Amino acid sequence: PPAAGAELSGVFQEFGTSECYFINGTEKVRFVDRYIYNRQTYAMFDSDVGHFVGFTLYGERCAKQANSDPARLEYARTAVDWLCRRNYRIFAPFSVERRVPPSVSISLVPPSSSQPGPGRLLCSVVDFYPAA
Repeated sequence: PPAAGAELSGVFQEFGTSECYFINGTEKVRFVDRYIYNRQTYAMFDSDVGHFVGFTLYGERCAKQANSDPARLEYARTAVDWLCRRNYRIFAPFSVERRVPPSVSISLVPPSSSQPGPGRLLCSVVDFYPAA
């Protein structure tokens, strides 16, 4: 509840997100469809689970309703093929095949009073992708 004398903002946010996870190209694909209200996932479909799951009371009701609809369940279960695998070739150049060469710099770090002795070389490698 708002503080004494304060008004409710009236701003609510509901959105959904669909995610495709690829392991070894399109050999193993996982589809996740999340339903979110005010930053809290209330229900989701995970192709590894094969049905909708609710995380709040409202989400449980939504999941139960979605799971009782064979057409909606089949639509979600086949999204791995019609959404993920179908679009893999479109997104692969931006994600899987993306390569950014490293930026390398070498600098001399002079000795200090706390670390007497010869200076040291500092080699920095930054801004590259993939990290491996």
